[in-house]
Amino acid sequence: MRRALDAAAEAALAGEVPVGAALVWRGEIVAVAANSPRALCDPTAHAEMRVIRAAAAALGRDRLEDAELWVTLEPCAMCAGAIAHARIARLYYGASDPKGGAVEHGPLLFAQPTLHHRPEIYGGIGESEAADLLRTFFRLRR
Repeated sequence: MRRALDAAAEAALAGEVPVGAALVWRGEIVAVAANSPRALCDPTAHAEMRVIRAAAAALGRDRLEDAELWVTLEPCAMCAGAIAHARIARLYYGASDPKGGAVEHGPLLFAQPTLHHRPEIYGGIGESEAADLLRTFFRLRR
């Protein structure tokens, strides 16, 4: 989670919403990414999407069955869908997202009976620091 939190802090410095992610494959970090939809002019450039793409490219595979995804914020529906499609084994996230989250809020994507893959889910990891990064970021912009 430390690498994801550092990526989130870097995103904030770049003017992006401070969300970071790290993907671990068989005990080794293979990719780290931060939110960058503004810089890349890409609404899908969430930290989770970027780290999944980078890890899949680095590993040369589209299925990441043995992977752990560490992200600082509860994933949205788009990112949760990508997590399921990538067959990520475990999801660890920091802060909950009552407005945009899709894991413990909103559509509860992983609870849908038609979903083909559900990762193990562990929330609240590094929650305080992740939430502080988000609160500070938005307070400075209001």
